[in-house]
Amino acid sequence: MLKQILRKKPIQPHAHTGLKKCLTAFDLALLGIGGAIGTGIFVLTGIAAATQSGPAVVISFIIAGIAAGFAALSYAELSSSVGGSGSAYGYSYIAFGEFTAWMMGWMLLLEYGVGAAAVANGWAGYFVNTATNLGFHMPEHLTKAPVLGGSINLPAFAIIWILTLLLMVGVKASARANNIMVIIKLSTIVTFILLSIGHINTDNWQPFTPFGWFETLDNGKNIGVLAGASLVFFAYFGFDAVSTAAEECKNPQRDLPIGLIASLLFCTIIYIIVSGTLTGVVPYTELNTSSPVAYALTKLGYHWSSTLVATGVIAGLITVLLVLLYGLTRILFAMSRDGLISPVFSEVNPDRQTPSKIILMCGIVVSIVAGFIPLGELAETVNIGTLASFIMVCIGVIRLRVTHPNLERPFKNPFNPLIPIAGVIACGGLMSFLPAETWHRFISWAIVGVVFYFVYSIHHSNLRSSS
Repeated sequence: MLKQILRKKPIQPHAHTGLKKCLTAFDLALLGIGGAIGTGIFVLTGIAAATQSGPAVVISFIIAGIAAGFAALSYAELSSSVGGSGSAYGYSYIAFGEFTAWMMGWMLLLEYGVGAAAVANGWAGYFVNTATNLGFHMPEHLTKAPVLGGSINLPAFAIIWILTLLLMVGVKASARANNIMVIIKLSTIVTFILLSIGHINTDNWQPFTPFGWFETLDNGKNIGVLAGASLVFFAYFGFDAVSTAAEECKNPQRDLPIGLIASLLFCTIIYIIVSGTLTGVVPYTELNTSSPVAYALTKLGYHWSSTLVATGVIAGLITVLLVLLYGLTRILFAMSRDGLISPVFSEVNPDRQTPSKIILMCGIVVSIVAGFIPLGELAETVNIGTLASFIMVCIGVIRLRVTHPNLERPFKNPFNPLIPIAGVIACGGLMSFLPAETWHRFISWAIVGVVFYFVYSIHHSNLRSSS
């Protein structure tokens, strides 16, 4: 079976596929930053501090960052040697075979698809509030899903379509838009730090670990620094979208590792500084709010800051959405090319050099979910799908070192196999701290994926048809 896979998907990729090769290491780093810095820093920092970690939310971010760092080093090795569109899906195909790759792709669809719809809902809330503050009042029935008493969440529906059209224009135009919005949201973060750092009161950091390290309450809720780490891991789930851009890189062997590692290091430093500053200027008990950064600045007397922060959040969440939709389309493009979903979706528009049909399909599905379904806590399931994909990437590095020791690896993990083994342990540990309800959703999604594979994919697979 492995020989068949290698014939169909040779481990010397980056062949011409019709996608335009135009992204640089700088573009990739900003792609990762655009995907990672968003909901995690503007919303979850305060929630995690108030309900799970206290001031030790800084430690939660460090723990989550270390786990993501092990995965990033594994991603860097595979992306430089295996590459191809599809991220962990493509790597799993080479390392483990078709069924495991299908399940990994299925989990990535959960990460990117549900994540995009969830972020679109969050973006819509900020957009409506900002519009109201500026004197523009949207009819309430156009801001809520039907089950919440409305007709449609029109802002969430509309933003998905705007970004879908942008992606159809071309990846370079999308990258330019992402770069501009990343600069806007980073400016917002810098402004917050400069305004707040002089007001830090170290008394607010006491007690540092009010919820302990880990405890499960009678209601099933997990609290503590480790539970907080599993929650704020959401802040890291976008950076792996860098690896989905392999076939559109000018020099993937060099640029992908740089983009992956640079974006993760930058984001981790920002998370540590912001979470430490936030809990230093405001008691952690007051941070259970949807906009903790704006709340902190308002409490310090900077009342004009709410609009500034809202602008940064709106720009920030747009970049997250753009990166998630981009990653989703490239994963499905790779799965379609392998025959696991309809081959219609792997067709590339010859003029724009983009997979227009799969982009359009993603826009239709995600916009409907975002506009008509309130996702609520379903977004938490994104974390478990991300952690599962990170674990498979780490295991893939170990397996390919054994099965293909002579494979050219422009980037090699130091201390192999300790780094990927540590990644498996760290990500697996964070998965164990997630609530039982999240595991139930994850298992249900996996069962649906298994059924789809045996009903459709196994009968249309290019690998099976060539055997």
